[in-house]
Amino acid sequence: MKRMLLTAVAGAALVSFASASFAGMTEAENWIDKEFQPSTLSKSDQMKEMEWFMKAAAPFKSMEINVLSEGIPTHTYESTVLTKAFEEITGIKVNHQILGEGEVVQAVQTQMQTGRNLYDAYVNDSDLIGTHSRLQLAVNLTDWMAGEGKGVTNPMLDLDDFMGLKFTTGPDGKLYQLPDQQFANLYWFRYDWFQRADLKAQFKKKYGYELGVPVNWSAYEDIAEFFSEDVKEIDGVRIYGHMDYGKRAPDLGWRMTDAWLSMAGEGSKGLPNGIPVDEWGIRMEPGTCNPVGASVSRGGAANSPAAVYAIRKWDEWLRKYAPPGAASYDFYQSLPALSSGNVAQQIFWYTAFTASMVAPKDSGNNTVDDAGKPLWRMAPSPHGPYWTEGQKLGYQDVGSWTLFKSTPVDRRKAAWLFAQFAVSKTVSLKKTHVGLTPIRDSDIRHASFTERAPNLGGLVEFYRSPDRVLWSPTGVNVPDYPKLAQIWWQQIGDVNSGAFTAQEAMNRLAGEMDQVMARMQAVDEKAGVYGGCGPRLNDEVADSVWLNKPGSPKAKLANEKPQGETIAYDELVKRWQN
Repeated sequence: MKRMLLTAVAGAALVSFASASFAGMTEAENWIDKEFQPSTLSKSDQMKEMEWFMKAAAPFKSMEINVLSEGIPTHTYESTVLTKAFEEITGIKVNHQILGEGEVVQAVQTQMQTGRNLYDAYVNDSDLIGTHSRLQLAVNLTDWMAGEGKGVTNPMLDLDDFMGLKFTTGPDGKLYQLPDQQFANLYWFRYDWFQRADLKAQFKKKYGYELGVPVNWSAYEDIAEFFSEDVKEIDGVRIYGHMDYGKRAPDLGWRMTDAWLSMAGEGSKGLPNGIPVDEWGIRMEPGTCNPVGASVSRGGAANSPAAVYAIRKWDEWLRKYAPPGAASYDFYQSLPALSSGNVAQQIFWYTAFTASMVAPKDSGNNTVDDAGKPLWRMAPSPHGPYWTEGQKLGYQDVGSWTLFKSTPVDRRKAAWLFAQFAVSKTVSLKKTHVGLTPIRDSDIRHASFTERAPNLGGLVEFYRSPDRVLWSPTGVNVPDYPKLAQIWWQQIGDVNSGAFTAQEAMNRLAGEMDQVMARMQAVDEKAGVYGGCGPRLNDEVADSVWLNKPGSPKAKLANEKPQGETIAYDELVKRWQN
């Protein structure tokens, strides 16, 4: 009798699932046919993946969950399109809220500090990997997928296909975040202007080398000077040789922690981040998990000659070569400003803005031709005089799905299903075409991107090239990103306002970073808050002790402006393709 009863219950469950699957399968087929094309999967494999989602989501049907991300086109697509598809296919309603980057970080920090479940999942920058791996408040996804979350982990997820997993892996080798979108800060320039024979001849006559993609900061500076002070006007429009921003706001700090110092050459060799000194100037010895300082006096490099040089050049170029008013722009104002068509180049340009930069000409975008082809190209970031082979060359933002232990398990499982749906192979190629923030190697190598490449200004060539590994997010040396990141922008703002020199500002910044890390050290030693991986600051010694040692921090160069060096863009693309 018991066996018959169990069989009847099992049969009822199968009938229930069959009816749910039938309803969901119809919707899944419609979404696959009408929206989720192209895909790296065949339609039959897409249906197979969606069938798994329906089955895994059955216990959570009619649940309503909340997720949060910052405002870029990729997340707008997730919020407006993917949430609707997911609900129709699985029955789980997702409220996908979009806020500014600073507000997202604040929400993450609040949930970590209070343990209150503000959101069931976040797309949180992988810059917090050092924080999450130490505090252990975020879910260790490696263990989650093998344990409590195994039943809701997509067997077709294919982690090896993700380009950014090394950025979301802690010092313990565990995965803490799942990449959802990524974009690099590259060099942007007006290819059409750089190809003009008259401008090329004029530049070579003045500087003694070819006008082309700058390899070093010396060439970038020469090109900025050339367009701002020599060319001045093209087609009746006043033009400038540089674009940046300087508004006193949190994103001014991220402007610098996003590898600006490392581009100048301030850090150590090592990928994805410098070892032992990273791009923040924080030192952490190999084989340890304890940061030992940011100041040169403790072996760090945040106030080293290379760091001071980087900040000085940012301020100088903004004042001399950028359009009027650029110093009052923030991140969101400066990058779209390029579409007005009055800037020759930008050293620190994010590929997340590719979608807006290929908008039609009739939308007001003056950087495409009448056929919609880009008049611009993207290329590798030029490096400063302190940079050496083996160092990272720039920043790569990897917004990643992050779960917290403070989220109830059932809500966490439902949110994990949506996170995987948003990066699934059924969905990811179409999402990449919409937002142009690729996360899967298979997507960027798909034939549809080969076809689209000529219209994307080098994005496809860059992400297919082996050089893409030289751009990376903040790494594990930073023990608490929210606490340390907020220090930066006030100090950098004081340089732009003229209140302090670059050296004075960086001395204050390094000192404050050490003070904050000293407090972390005290808490960790007393209560193990950072899992024993909190800072353990070196004693201070004379700066010369560290500057006279090989590696970072590096002593001041006698000549910080070597000969400018450029490369022809077409030659660069050939190197990438080979």
